[in-house]
Amino acid sequence: MQKNGLELDIVPYTILIDGLCKAGHIEVAKELFRQLSDSGLKPNVYKYGVMINGLCKERLPDEAYRFFGSMEDNDCSPNSCYYNVMVQGLLRNSHTSKAMQLLMKMVGKGFSADAFTTNLFMDLIVHSNKSILL
Repeated sequence: MQKNGLELDIVPYTILIDGLCKAGHIEVAKELFRQLSDSGLKPNVYKYGVMINGLCKERLPDEAYRFFGSMEDNDCSPNSCYYNVMVQGLLRNSHTSKAMQLLMKMVGKGFSADAFTTNLFMDLIVHSNKSILL
């Protein structure tokens, strides 16, 4: 695209990164994310969300959590949607303690868990109580 004189903005980068994550090419997606800054473009909340979701799906929740933490460092505060994405990713990857901590931080910022996040926590509680009873 650049060779044809087209200026790349955040949208094509985000689409490419999303596609790479969905195709399981997470390392290439991370490199493209890094190149974004080198191109003078600033990642937005949605772009971070794409990376966080992709990393969680690839079972890399610690790396996703680092991306999540770097959002505010780059003047890109997470909103309720992306707090939920991160909490869900942690829960799906059995990082319950970290998910609880993030949920408390989320609530402290005035956000609430969405229905899907709430259901994940409820399933966790139900399954933990069953194992205690057995």
